Amino acid sequence: MLRDGRNALVVDPGDAQPVLEALQREGLQLQTILVTHHHADHTGGVDTLRNATGAAVYGPERENIPGPFHKLHGGDTVQSLGLNFSVMDVPGHTAGHIAFYCADVDAAPLLFCGDTLFSGGCGRLFEGTPAQMLASLNSLAALPDNTRVCCTHEYTLSNLKFALEVEPSNAALVQYNTHCLALRGEGLPTLPSSIALERAINPFLRSRNAEVVASANRHDAVMTQQSGAFATLRQWKNVYR
Repeated sequence: MLRDGRNALVVDPGDAQPVLEALQREGLQLQTILVTHHHADHTGGVDTLRNATGAAVYGPERENIPGPFHKLHGGDTVQSLGLNFSVMDVPGHTAGHIAFYCADVDAAPLLFCGDTLFSGGCGRLFEGTPAQMLASLNSLAALPDNTRVCCTHEYTLSNLKFALEVEPSNAALVQYNTHCLALRGEGLPTLPSSIALERAINPFLRSRNAEVVASANRHDAVMTQQSGAFATLRQWKNVYR
């Protein structure tokens, strides 16, 4: 949720109740609902919130979002709370997945990326291809270093366990894992992350790194040769425990 003291914006409300409670507690009017993709854990609260508040809903034009909603594609802009959000097409997790980027929220960029980019990981390929997801992640990785990465799941520790399997000699990754373990030990979130940090520690943004490629080859040399290290990493992560 973002707020300006009177109005609020929420992203991917899978459940309406926590949002309604926050609005009441803080005396806010819900103005806007942003949706990145169609999965129920991102849209389950949309109808209830729209009906209760009259908020405008914005989502990807190619996906089945609870309507009515404003249909968006890459290059569009959404204005809310005096902020301008650029829409980015980031297919891979789903076919029509989008992200919302604002260049200046409290003096730093902000990214709402849904299930495309996680801290230390990326979303499963339910509808898209490895090539699509890699292109989407590359577009996010090109954003400014200080962009805050607001993904929608606290998967960081499990992602970092896999990342350390892939790139164990990455000192930044080892340090970040220690930091995140401490945060979770205190019941605190690891998020938001940043683009600079993810470029340093996330194997899915580092699939051209020599150590990452070598690990992919050890796991499945045939797939790596045919489809690239990124495809191997994603398939490996699907079965990693």
